[in-house]
Amino acid sequence: MKFFIDSADPTEIAEAEAMGLLDGVTTTPSLLKKAGLGREEALQQICALLTGPVSGEAVGPDVDTFIAEGLALRAIADNMVVKLPCNEAGLKACRHLSAQGIPVNMTLVFQPVQALLCARAGATFVSPFLGRLDDICSSGMELINEIRVIFDNYALSTQILAASIRSPEHVKQAALSGADVCTVPLPVIKKLLHHPLTDRGIKAFEADAGL
Repeated sequence: MKFFIDSADPTEIAEAEAMGLLDGVTTTPSLLKKAGLGREEALQQICALLTGPVSGEAVGPDVDTFIAEGLALRAIADNMVVKLPCNEAGLKACRHLSAQGIPVNMTLVFQPVQALLCARAGATFVSPFLGRLDDICSSGMELINEIRVIFDNYALSTQILAASIRSPEHVKQAALSGADVCTVPLPVIKKLLHHPLTDRGIKAFEADAGL
């Protein structure tokens, strides 16, 4: 499973990249606002930090706006991926952009048939939001499992990008369910490294070494 970081903060992204496990980045307008940078400036900085895909969100009420936004985003860098919402306008824009060889990440996916439609429209990634489903007492992992079965049934190449990750348990379950990618906030990435027995063992070895 590939690891993306869900962030628009170049400092956080550089820190994750230094760990040697970063395959890509996902951003949202909310994350860009939190980082305090303009969209184009932030995305240019992020794309320069790694060669992997960087998802930037197209925002607009209709197909023409999504297409124009997508083309503008793609012009920022060769590793830009256009994020589009899973609605009718987003699906049409996905078909148009993907036909031009532009990678698309269809986001805000909450049911398996949405993922199927996005894959048929040529999406490179579909992003089911696990945490948001869990918040309403639904099962995000069941969604991943069902999408995996559907994609495998029809040999669809669209990658399942598990999003809205809230905990190391989400990461583990996404991996067990066959997600191709997991996009994870930096605090959760750091939690993946920790276990009390690991910490205890390190302290014991350091003590025995006289450190």
